[in-house]
Amino acid sequence: MPKRIIAATEHPPMTAPAPAALPPIGAPATPAAGRWPGLLLTLAVAAVAQGLGAEATLIGGPVFGIVLGLAVGHLRRPGARLLPGIRFAATQVLQWSIVALGFGLSLGQVARTGLQSLSVTLVTLSVAFTAAWLLGRWLGVAGKLTVLIGVGTAICGGSAIAAVTPILRPDDHDTAFAISTIFLFNLVAVLVFPLLGHLMHLSDLGFGLWAGTAINDTSSVVAAGYSYGKAAGDFATIVKLTRATLIVPVCLALALVVAVREKHRGRPDFSLRRIFPWFIVWFLLASALRTAGWIPAAVLPAVHGLAGFLIVTALTAIGLSADLSRMAAAGARPILLGLGVWIAVAASSLLVQFGAGQR
Repeated sequence: MPKRIIAATEHPPMTAPAPAALPPIGAPATPAAGRWPGLLLTLAVAAVAQGLGAEATLIGGPVFGIVLGLAVGHLRRPGARLLPGIRFAATQVLQWSIVALGFGLSLGQVARTGLQSLSVTLVTLSVAFTAAWLLGRWLGVAGKLTVLIGVGTAICGGSAIAAVTPILRPDDHDTAFAISTIFLFNLVAVLVFPLLGHLMHLSDLGFGLWAGTAINDTSSVVAAGYSYGKAAGDFATIVKLTRATLIVPVCLALALVVAVREKHRGRPDFSLRRIFPWFIVWFLLASALRTAGWIPAAVLPAVHGLAGFLIVTALTAIGLSADLSRMAAAGARPILLGLGVWIAVAASSLLVQFGAGQR
């Protein structure tokens, strides 16, 4: 792994702590009763975001959650009474949402179709991280923000960013900025990819492979794929599921990097066990239960709905915690980083297909 990616796990120097920064590892837990005011506020804003997302499916509830959270937090910064509940939603609820997503991932279905796209997926993953590292250094983008944008572009957008956030522990405004950047290029991809696919005379399977490996968010993959054709949409969705499984090794690798880095920084008591992403283990267990058919089909829609709302709630909390002024101060560099990584991934996916004659 490049040294810059390893350095990305460092905490950048700050003149003052972020207003709603995540609590340090090992900090005493807030009593449950103290969480309710902030948690209720987060749930209320998330419910509005979920409703808006149901009406505007191309945007989706998670993006509305981030935007509404940012707006509410900017108009009135959350006070000390609200912060414990908001932090709880941004950490614990975030991890629960990833576990719930596992119930929607059938490992058997992924295995049957995934081998056809595995080579392309591995190439695009490598290209995404390499491009993020190089462009991040050139543009001077903060290390953790670079990793978040790289992970979101390489794997599955907001879900991947949500999965690595408990490990990297970035500032909330970095997480909000990364998700907003990923969404911008998801929207562009939905509009542009089908047009480019027709211009290049891609087959349904060729376009499905391209969309599934080069568009970030699942909803955007579905929208672009089915607008091209039913076969393209079906294949793109399965390719996207295969790509989503890479959340597991990436999270484990980042956890190992963080642990090694902290050791080198003079914290011998810091161990991998303390930051190990245990929620990934539960994510795999949930996927295994789904694969084995132990989850009744009748309850799956409710589970999927719950997973979606948990993600909206967690991202709303991150929006409430973020500092909009610090996001504005970052300027256009993170957006240029996201654009460069996205173009690199889309181009590499096509090149591998053309080289293998899979178009």
